[in-house]
Amino acid sequence: MQTLSVALGDRSYPIHVGRGLLERGDLVVPHLTQKRVAVVSNETVAPLYLARFIQALKRGGVEAFSIVIPDGEQFKNWDTLNTIFDQLLTARSDRGTTLIALGGGVVGDITGFAAATYQRGVPYVQVPTTLLAQVDSSVGGKTAVNHPRGKNMIGAFYQPRLVLSDMDTLSTLPDRELKAGLAEVIKYGLIRDAEFFGWLETHIDRLVAKDAEALSRAVVRCCEIKASVVQNDEREEGERALLNFGHTFGHAIETGMGYGAWLHGEAVAAGMAMACDLSARLGLISASDVERISAVLARAGLPTAVRGLSAERFRSLMSVDKKAQAGRLRFILLNGIGSASLRADVPPEELDRTLSRAA
Repeated sequence: MQTLSVALGDRSYPIHVGRGLLERGDLVVPHLTQKRVAVVSNETVAPLYLARFIQALKRGGVEAFSIVIPDGEQFKNWDTLNTIFDQLLTARSDRGTTLIALGGGVVGDITGFAAATYQRGVPYVQVPTTLLAQVDSSVGGKTAVNHPRGKNMIGAFYQPRLVLSDMDTLSTLPDRELKAGLAEVIKYGLIRDAEFFGWLETHIDRLVAKDAEALSRAVVRCCEIKASVVQNDEREEGERALLNFGHTFGHAIETGMGYGAWLHGEAVAAGMAMACDLSARLGLISASDVERISAVLARAGLPTAVRGLSAERFRSLMSVDKKAQAGRLRFILLNGIGSASLRADVPPEELDRTLSRAA
């Protein structure tokens, strides 16, 4: 097991990465306000891991009950959130009850938002079971539900007490879900670590094949980068916005194509390809950089383009992006592999040329 830390003063918390961690209830107990928890999972993950995890908690003297929600991005909404609230209230859960998210990004996001708002805030723990959640969404305290007009538009910054990433859960992850998670892994190399991107170029085939050692290294490095960024900019007032590379385009794809039609990582991959195209059009990166990036995305089995959204529809969807300021769209663009910046000076005609690729 490797342990990292997100240093946020009295709200700091550890990230444990290793194998067999679902059996380690002793790692969870020290972070509970009282020994009563509600484990939120979904209909796919629950049959695989819920009973085993609850038994591990019970061995530590913890009273645990479960809340199982439907699986899919299309269920990250108010109706599902109210289902969680209903079951918490039925179980007479108080402010000392800790919520535990056992699942992927959707489970983590909606459980975190439920924890942030139930009785004005209760503790929660992240136990991510997908690659995307382990490298990205479980760390940093972004919680949300979707709105029909925009992804993650209703939420809160609310930090977990603990992140417990059991690498064994990746063995049951469908290939499509694994590849979607690799999009976020590649993102970290592109925005922050050129050496890590080079390592990904060499090892992407091992990652696709679920090589345990390669996956562990990737998860740890991504968590190191994200923890460093979150510590410096918890509420996304500056540097943390760079973690959204590809997401302005990607969120528009998810919303425009219908929640659940594209996995988040698939949309981010296509969004990163579009952001790279725009970066090259502005002379920030070279054509050879674009070729390298496209090659890695393709070897990971990820899409680099989208069809079926007009440029007009893209602009409409992006207009509600959370990074928009005073009505102006802002984009995270690459200055080179391993370096990114937030730009609000994108010429409309260059954006149109990039958007025309999706028409």
